[in-house]
Amino acid sequence: MSRKKIALIGGGQIGGVLAQLAALRQLGNVVMFDIVEDMPQGKTLDIAEAARVDGFDVNITGTNDYKDIKDADLVIITAGLPRKPGMSRDDLLTTNAKIMKSVAENVKQYAPNSIVIIISNPLDAMVTLFKKVTGFPSNKVIGQAGVLDSSRFSSFIAWELGVSVKDVNAMVLGGHGDTMVPIVRYANVNGIPAVELLEKKFGDKAKAKEVMKNMVERTKMAGGEVIKLLKTGSAFYSPASSAIAMAESILFDEKRVLPVCAYLNGEFGINGYYVGVPAVLGSNGVEKVIEFELDSEEKALLDNSVNAVKTLVADMERLGF
Repeated sequence: MSRKKIALIGGGQIGGVLAQLAALRQLGNVVMFDIVEDMPQGKTLDIAEAARVDGFDVNITGTNDYKDIKDADLVIITAGLPRKPGMSRDDLLTTNAKIMKSVAENVKQYAPNSIVIIISNPLDAMVTLFKKVTGFPSNKVIGQAGVLDSSRFSSFIAWELGVSVKDVNAMVLGGHGDTMVPIVRYANVNGIPAVELLEKKFGDKAKAKEVMKNMVERTKMAGGEVIKLLKTGSAFYSPASSAIAMAESILFDEKRVLPVCAYLNGEFGINGYYVGVPAVLGSNGVEKVIEFELDSEEKALLDNSVNAVKTLVADMERLGF
């Protein structure tokens, strides 16, 4: 059986981890594209030379020519710049929209049948722009954010309760930014509500509520916390791992239910926008959006987050994209 072809657009920190994880898990043959001459070739050569040690047997190569992504089955995009000191929100949006437009045009030309996972920020706008430029079916253009944000939320809960994070289930909806919506009501440890366990730990409902509120806020600001500590960059291990989880579900048709940035056609009362929601990921990309009942507070928070996404998209259109 022939291997799937995975194209990574962007050879930075996230791209490098993506390449290594894809090789280690033998998801398929990997080609990494970047505009920086020789850099993707060097990174992929370094990873490929560990094949004997790590026990993988896939091909992994780097390129500066979009032609080499031809007929990729899956494309993961990390191309774009992080926000720098003195750079306005419009500056970042304009810069990365120009990059994404070019990426989209080339993916459309060389990998027109691919499923695409986008990590580039500002995420909700970049996914929207890619879909607009390529005209790809909406189920085949997906943003990675919710998997990462939910993993962060789950980790904080596990650390607070002193339990294995493998037994924690928690989910974050909405846009990828300060308005994201961690769903506290459904956060659990093997089915036991996390709030209930916090109440037992502290013997005080008010204290448990306060601790959960702090974990929610930490989840919203988690990316910034990493940036502050690193000082010279942003998170790359966890975003790459999150995208690989999505890739595995798609390439192996696992039908996992994962929170992803998906295009909505009326689900949760939202129409015509990319928003973070739980979805079934399989060989056709987003195969189904999973709806569930939100209480009034959760619905208000999600509506607020959607409004932030709408503003972001409107700003991008105002800037000519």
